[in-house]
Amino acid sequence: MLWRRTSQPLRVERLIVGLGNPGAQYAATRHNVGFEAVAVLAQRHRIRLRRSRLRAAEGIGEIAGMPVALVQPHTYMNLSGRCVIRALRLYGIGLEKMLVICDDLNLAPGKIRLRRAGSAGGHNGLASVIQAVGSDQFARLRLGIGSPPPWQDGVDYVLEPFAREELESIGEAIQRAADAAEAWVAEGIEAAMNRFNA
Repeated sequence: MLWRRTSQPLRVERLIVGLGNPGAQYAATRHNVGFEAVAVLAQRHRIRLRRSRLRAAEGIGEIAGMPVALVQPHTYMNLSGRCVIRALRLYGIGLEKMLVICDDLNLAPGKIRLRRAGSAGGHNGLASVIQAVGSDQFARLRLGIGSPPPWQDGVDYVLEPFAREELESIGEAIQRAADAAEAWVAEGIEAAMNRFNA
């Protein structure tokens, strides 16, 4: 597999990647809920995220007794795959051990959906990851951000902050997404899907 290294990899059994855009100007935007979910996981499990050679914020720790790497790519959304392929190579793990968390225009705000594989569904970050790793056979967790109104461009919509009335449901969804990621680590994709896609 292209993402494996011949040298001894670091001991990481799961990789969780939260997609978003780096920089303070993007911090609270709709496109950055993947970053937010990873930040919640880092806080819960006392995993320190710091800048790394992956061009990412990266941290290694344990979730449910499993060695896990948390990654927030700092290559911007459309180039996320560059960071992801480097992480897979660094840790020497396969796609079956990776979960990607991202936003979804086709889900209502506050909804989450976990899938074992699938297309990018119009998401440029997922498309970049699929192209970089050469496969769409990896788990992904989508957080709903709702659709833009008819008069607004989708790019402008995802790069703006949530409306005040959406903040509570989005905050709860980010916490549930972190719960779902923990279940994926501890119980596997099927059990996590059964619990969180109901």
